[in-house]
Formats: sequence, structure tokens, C-alpha cells
Amino acid sequence: MDVEPLLPGPAGPRQSPRRRDRRGRGRRWDLIPPHLPGHRTRRERFDELVTDAGAMIAQRFPRRLAHMQVLVEEVPPADPGPWDDATVLLGRVIPPSRTHPARVIVYRRPLQTRCSTEAELEMLVRQVLAEQIGSLLNIAPEDIDPGAWTD
Repeated sequence: MDVEPLLPGPAGPRQSPRRRDRRGRGRRWDLIPPHLPGHRTRRERFDELVTDAGAMIAQRFPRRLAHMQVLVEEVPPADPGPWDDATVLLGRVIPPSRTHPARVIVYRRPLQTRCSTEAELEMLVRQVLAEQIGSLLNIAPEDIDPGAWTD
């Protein structure tokens, strides 16, 4: 039984080499070249910051944090708890179970809104990771990342 595809594939090389793109606007280029700092988005820069901070802490405790996952989410989940509690989660730790390893979740938006510079954001990310990993390992956050609390 022969089955024909619903959408035919390309028949070969393009028939009209003069055509620039689908709507005739020319090739799309990056607005900012990759070697300039504005090429990456805030989300990509934040993800890299969390990755670097998590790797630095994992190097200090390689055996205990070998299977830990560090995740980034936009905002904390909306809990149906009491509305009087005005605190916002900056991070969260999920202990390991049989189905998944230990997870540390860092929330991007609450952290970014509390910082005005990249240096402040880096220190806050390091502090949040140290607090969450410290609660996971039952170690003081200052012992996890001593450099996060220096002025």
C-alpha cells in the first residue's frame, strides 16, 4: 500500500536564485554580533550565572553534590496558602527521592527585581544557592560559599 505524504518535500534546488527569502526582505542577521555583550538575553546571562555559581559550589563538595540538579524557573509557583504571608521565594530545595536526585530551584524574576547591578545579582545568586544547598546538606551557608557574604 503506497502512502503519499500530505506535504510534498522539496523537489531539489531552488528554482529562483534571485528570491531573497520567503517575503522578499533579505536574509535575517543578528542585530547584535555574537562578540558583543548585548547578544545574549537576560535569561541566558542569568542561566550562565547560576551555572557558574552552582559549579563552583559543586567543586567544593564533589561527592555530596554529584547528582544534584540546579534548575532555573521564572517565578515561584502560586501557593494557595494564606494571603497574609508577604514573602516571595527566591529559591527552593527538593530533597532526593527514589525517582529523582536532589534539586535546587532558583527563581529568576524575584532575584533580578531585587538587584540593580550585575555584581549584586551575582552575590544574591551565590547566597541563595549557598542557603539552599546548605539546608540540603545541613551545613551553614557561610561554610558552603564563604565568599558570598564578604562586603
